[in-house]
Amino acid sequence: MTKAYEAVIIGAGIIGSAIGCGLARRGWRTLNIDRHSTSGQGSTSSSVAIVRTHYSTLEGSALAWEGTHCWENWLDHIGAEDPVGMAEFRQTGVLSLKTEGNGHLEKQISVSDELGIPYEEWSVQRITDKLPGWETKKFGPPVLSVHDQFGQHTGPSIEGAVLFPRGGYCNDPRLATHNLQVAAEAAGGTFRFNADVTAIQTNQGRVSGLVVNGTESIDCPVIINAAGPHSARISELAGVANKSRITTRVIRHEYVRLPRPERSGPDEPDFITFDNDIGSYTRPDLGNTILVGSEGTEVEGEITADPDDFDRNLSNKVLEPIYRLAQRMPTLGIPNSPSGIVDLWDVSDDWIPIYDRSDLSGFYLAVGTSGNQFKTAPAVGELMAELVIACEAGQDHERDPVQFHLSRIGRTISLVFFSRNRAVNSTSSFSVLA
Repeated sequence: MTKAYEAVIIGAGIIGSAIGCGLARRGWRTLNIDRHSTSGQGSTSSSVAIVRTHYSTLEGSALAWEGTHCWENWLDHIGAEDPVGMAEFRQTGVLSLKTEGNGHLEKQISVSDELGIPYEEWSVQRITDKLPGWETKKFGPPVLSVHDQFGQHTGPSIEGAVLFPRGGYCNDPRLATHNLQVAAEAAGGTFRFNADVTAIQTNQGRVSGLVVNGTESIDCPVIINAAGPHSARISELAGVANKSRITTRVIRHEYVRLPRPERSGPDEPDFITFDNDIGSYTRPDLGNTILVGSEGTEVEGEITADPDDFDRNLSNKVLEPIYRLAQRMPTLGIPNSPSGIVDLWDVSDDWIPIYDRSDLSGFYLAVGTSGNQFKTAPAVGELMAELVIACEAGQDHERDPVQFHLSRIGRTISLVFFSRNRAVNSTSSFSVLA
């Protein structure tokens, strides 16, 4: 049986579901299709779901700032209560330490000034006053725990920090994705699960449909690849793999849940922290616990993975960011057998996503989004809808790049920034921080 849609979005994670919502709200007949049994069940379900704005680029920060406004008004963005429940945005604030490695956050401060993002610069004394349990001496740059210099001070103190008070996290990334599914369905969108895309069909140089589970044909003139770690396989089916200047790869990541160090008092804040001096981040979680992971250091490297065959057991490497964090938080308890999450990220050469058309007419890319795009997803859904509608109406995005207006912050950005054929962005952090 052949079914027809105006657009099929491959993937029902946070990005794919947001795109389905964005297009459905623009009046398109959409179908989100996913190999899992529910929305948000893939790599989205393992997201730390941090919402922050301190990116290394203006466009990245602008998109995150737009997304922040959506998270702050989540029910309004979704438009109606999800019967399953509503995800919550917990505005803890994000504290990022200044280091030589991150340019003392001068770029992020400048971008924040330009975009009107509120922040506070903190002296070392203020850090000590607010977080008296912290050791404020320098330890960086990060080294492995077996290194002779591990635990040795490399300077008298860190160089201050920047607090971004509007930052925070989503308490349930999977539920947030289901909220977007409900919003898309309210606008006329459709979702289908337990369906594996096995072929992309073309006719005279453009998309004409796809095949599901080897036998069922679905007609559609537009397909959007938002398949996360499986996006490279989908691009291969469309014949556009390795035709972009920017490539993507799948890497393994892991983080752990630890008991929170004892508070010095009832007023001690529960910030999300990014500590470039030791290369670790933390995020508060339920039950007086924290999530701990690595910012991505040169000494740790990265492990590429097969999305259909990878080890979901925590590795010994997961202890490294914990050991480094214990330098900053001396009362941190380190369990003999930590518990945590192992999953995959789909990342680009410069850790900036690709939001673009492809060499195949009607086939669009929302790839390389893992690790740092959860927070932008509500805005990305609208961005991709604008891109698809403009290109399908005849705009030549290669010669006349689509402009996207971020209505909540009053800023317009050129989508050439996210081009598949851009040069590697030398201003990127080349890490999960983007």
